[in-house]
Amino acid sequence: MVKLSVVIPAYNEEKSIVQTIDAIREEMKKHQVAHEIIVVDDGSTDSTYALAFRKEVKVFQHPQNIGYGAAIKTGIHNACGENIAIIDADQTYPVDRLMDLYKWIDQFPMVVGARTGKNASIPLFRRPVKWFLTRLAVFLCEMDIPDLNSGFRIFRKDIALKFFKMFPSGFSFTTTITLCYLTNGFFIKYVPISYQKRVGKSKIRPFKDTINFLIMILRTITCFNPLKIFIPVSLLFFALFLASLVYDVVELKNITEKTILFFVAGVQVVIIGLLSDLIDKRLGN
Repeated sequence: MVKLSVVIPAYNEEKSIVQTIDAIREEMKKHQVAHEIIVVDDGSTDSTYALAFRKEVKVFQHPQNIGYGAAIKTGIHNACGENIAIIDADQTYPVDRLMDLYKWIDQFPMVVGARTGKNASIPLFRRPVKWFLTRLAVFLCEMDIPDLNSGFRIFRKDIALKFFKMFPSGFSFTTTITLCYLTNGFFIKYVPISYQKRVGKSKIRPFKDTINFLIMILRTITCFNPLKIFIPVSLLFFALFLASLVYDVVELKNITEKTILFFVAGVQVVIIGLLSDLIDKRLGN
């Protein structure tokens, strides 16, 4: 019986795919874990597919580039193992730490390799955005998140399938699965790891992917904990209403349409938030 399915999403990774597969296979052999290796070629235009196929692992190919998340979802769908591990093909994550994550999977539904180790070389231009998105997610989830979107993690397949329709096709997959677990009461174990400079060219589009991350965070929280979004927005409208009301009474000696609109907007947002929370709770049951 397969205990662990290791999914490797790959897009134009001919320079490192063979080394990644060999390293995983060696690690699994060393610890004698019943496993399978699944490579999902996301429409590569180089020899990634051919090289992976020669390594006698499960290989699936998208006819065109769909996205990082889509590749992982294909891997999950075709995995036989009860636990899923995901790791990039670019040699940024330490394969030799895979068992350090795996040993916790019986106690936690998800174990994440958090890039907080001494040798975690995250590019400088990504750090401010990563910090902001993480702080937003922490505020909305009310839980500590050492690494929001690490691509090195192990999770139980049966739980992941509960949220499968929520998973996006892009790079925000890892952010989404983290938030889905945390907002539904599933605890995550974080294991500090190093993070190396990638082999080959990065596929991340800084501006577009950051916007997608932000939208996905707001969308996921709205689905599972809507009041964390709607209450602050409604309080903002009520604060604007009070400020505008004081100005109208003191300076204009009359209540303007703007003040009324602020009040109505605040009430509407509260009502929508309460209805969203009620729907979420009903569907959750």
